[in-house]
Amino acid sequence: MSLGGARPLNPFRWLGGPLLACVIATMLFSAPIRVWGLHLPEPVFAVVPAFAWALIRPSILAPFAILLLGLFLDLFWGGPTGLWGLSLLVAYATVLAARNMMTGQSRAMMWVWFAGVTAVAMAAGFLFSMLDSLATPSLIGVFWQFLATALLFPFAHRLVDRSDDADVRFR
Repeated sequence: MSLGGARPLNPFRWLGGPLLACVIATMLFSAPIRVWGLHLPEPVFAVVPAFAWALIRPSILAPFAILLLGLFLDLFWGGPTGLWGLSLLVAYATVLAARNMMTGQSRAMMWVWFAGVTAVAMAAGFLFSMLDSLATPSLIGVFWQFLATALLFPFAHRLVDRSDDADVRFR
């Protein structure tokens, strides 16, 4: 790629837009809708930007946005304050640590990485909620939430692909 064709990385484009989309998607999926007697799945949409932002461009703004998104989830779902914020920051740090290994991988392998990072976030959330409540959360519920969240990889892939030409790794 030439340097002349690269677009600048607009903070709203790579931070604000996905953050707003996660908030809206969380609110939509929390609606009390039943399909064939089953509730809508409750994926953690915030794992998508936590994964993609660490790959796109590690910066000082992304962890603060992830923390805000996690605090929104805690307030929205009525959980302990800091549970999802800390869990998402653990996922972000995992991607940041493995970023060099992820670069240049195939789409299928990136999905495996995303599922692994989702498992790390879910395990952290499981452990933190267990420490807070001194009771074990439902493992079946955590598994279904993990599965629903792992299926969000196409959105993470799209977010990373949208910002490829603005990232210095691809120049």
